Amino acid sequence: MDADTILRIRPMLTEYLHEFDRCMGRITNLAHLRTYVSGQLGDLDRKSVEPMADAAGVPPRTLQEFLSMLKWDDQAARDQVQFRVARRHAHPDSVGVIDETSFHKQGNKTACVQRQWCGSRGKKENCVVSVHLGYVAGDFHTLIDGDLFLPEETWHGNRERCRTVGIPDDVVYRAKWKIALEQVQRALGNGLRFSWLTFDEGYGGKPPFLRGLDSLGQNYVAEIPVSFVGWTKPPEVLYREHSRNKGRRRRKFPCLKVRNTPAVEVRNILTWSPILRKVSWQPYRVKDGAKGPMVWEAKRIAFWIKDENGMPSRSHHLMVTRNVLKPDEVKFFLSNAPESTPTEVLLLVAFSRWRIERLFQDSKTELGMDHFEVRKYPSIVRHLILTCISHLFLAEFWLAHRGKKFGVDRLPGTQGYASPDPGMDLRRSLLSPAGRIDRGAIGHNAGAQCCDSLLASQANSQAITRNRDMVEKHPHLQVATMLAL
Repeated sequence: MDADTILRIRPMLTEYLHEFDRCMGRITNLAHLRTYVSGQLGDLDRKSVEPMADAAGVPPRTLQEFLSMLKWDDQAARDQVQFRVARRHAHPDSVGVIDETSFHKQGNKTACVQRQWCGSRGKKENCVVSVHLGYVAGDFHTLIDGDLFLPEETWHGNRERCRTVGIPDDVVYRAKWKIALEQVQRALGNGLRFSWLTFDEGYGGKPPFLRGLDSLGQNYVAEIPVSFVGWTKPPEVLYREHSRNKGRRRRKFPCLKVRNTPAVEVRNILTWSPILRKVSWQPYRVKDGAKGPMVWEAKRIAFWIKDENGMPSRSHHLMVTRNVLKPDEVKFFLSNAPESTPTEVLLLVAFSRWRIERLFQDSKTELGMDHFEVRKYPSIVRHLILTCISHLFLAEFWLAHRGKKFGVDRLPGTQGYASPDPGMDLRRSLLSPAGRIDRGAIGHNAGAQCCDSLLASQANSQAITRNRDMVEKHPHLQVATMLAL
């Protein structure tokens, strides 16, 4: 947005930023916060410290010190973002989306930089990678957390190098799925509730991560790699020694019976499983893309994965999908949702992951999330948190001033979309048939999102999904283009 627009919305922005007063401490830090957020919301070509400081008429050194040296509680600021989302945007159909993004950087002096896969470039490059948690509730979506990934070999094992860029000794290597699990735990502790979580195979392929979500009572729909293993029929388990085997080498119990079908990869299940072969493909129009409707076929069966001891877990959903126009394009999804959850609900969640790509796109193009030129670890972490603050204001402002609301005129079904049934209550919860695993409130602001969707009857399962999250052409979060003040 331009300077004139910033001036006209300044009272709203000032009121919004007052929520972070206690995190800033000194009044000078409050002024720096306004300068930084205003700069990210502005129309500068480059939203790094120096251009933002020049536009605000303050010395660049002051903003650099705000990121690196001045004392203010960045972790409390991130928590305040989550408190506000929990308080103002609680939704019975909220979806949490986990993904990572990368920032291309030259040289080797920036914290956590190394040559690795750079998604923004589509190849291996010198870059910094961060893991993020996004929150989606109807037409509203925002980033609520972000953390840097510390590479193991090039950084974790060289503490002297870490100290030169301000990485504390207690910040060690954590797998990306561990960072994501900590972010989910933190969000739940701050009062946020997710009806669902969804994420790609980089996280869905990690059974410890899935078990961690199970222990939190969190429903998820995870894309899994083709090499993911499990059983389509639960193997038999021995819990004690059989009498005729006494005297032989003792085994640890429980254990699998010797004559069991071994766990197999899901790609082989698609090719050879007689159980899956008996299930017919059903077409679903999963979303409207830039080039028209995207139709996928899907089938699902019960699936048992290995627990930490190699034993079969409880039953999960294995959903196999393929692109109708490109039958060789096949995706596998795993869910721990209740057995009665309709397939269209699982598909709706599975194909809503594009929303975090839009969050990254908006944060980078509109807010300059990838424009940072600082190198120290604390400065980059603070920049990511400040971007969450800016994005939340942008998302709320857009939601309040978007003008025409998105209508509901189609319902997904097994044969595509049909017009709404005149007798259907379109106010009913989008994902209510899935139910939720009951869990108690956790941590601060625990009552902010305490309303769980009730499990609807199977008879209503074909008339439950509204097409709010399915349209891929979600407008960019731009303020200036739709303001009429």
